[in-house]
Amino acid sequence: MKRATVSIAIGALLLGSGATAYAATDTAVPESVKVPEGNKRIATYRGEGVQIYGCANGAWALIQPAATLSHRGRTIALHSKGPVWTSTVDGSTVGAAAVPGASSPRPNAVPEVLLKANLNSGDGIFGKVTYVQRLKTRGGLAPAGTCANGAQTAVQYSADYAFWAAK
Repeated sequence: MKRATVSIAIGALLLGSGATAYAATDTAVPESVKVPEGNKRIATYRGEGVQIYGCANGAWALIQPAATLSHRGRTIALHSKGPVWTSTVDGSTVGAAAVPGASSPRPNAVPEVLLKANLNSGDGIFGKVTYVQRLKTRGGLAPAGTCANGAQTAVQYSADYAFWAAK
């Protein structure tokens, strides 16, 4: 099972490597996922990849995301289980956990979410991140219906990731 997950993740990274730049605006951000006052947005990147699901007890459960984040056609970061974002430019890392209740459903897509940083390393772009928003999501929902125990699947998704730091 681990070999299949790694293979799916590598495939997602290859799929996402051609992503284009995107700059998000705050105008469409639902109240439930807005970042608290005292923080400023430092970067927004387009993420493309897959949400990897595994089947246990006949139901699909998220194993991990596997995506690349890019800016102006250049890969900037890798997004993986944790969730964690690691800069491919400077090696800095941010890990985060979802803020309870800070989620906004999206039709036919994984929800938009607000995450609070709980791990930072390095002096680069992610070294001082306090919050991460997953916005403008497309795709990524687990398949409907039952499944065979032990099965895995990867569902393509994209999202805009906004990174925030304290003012």
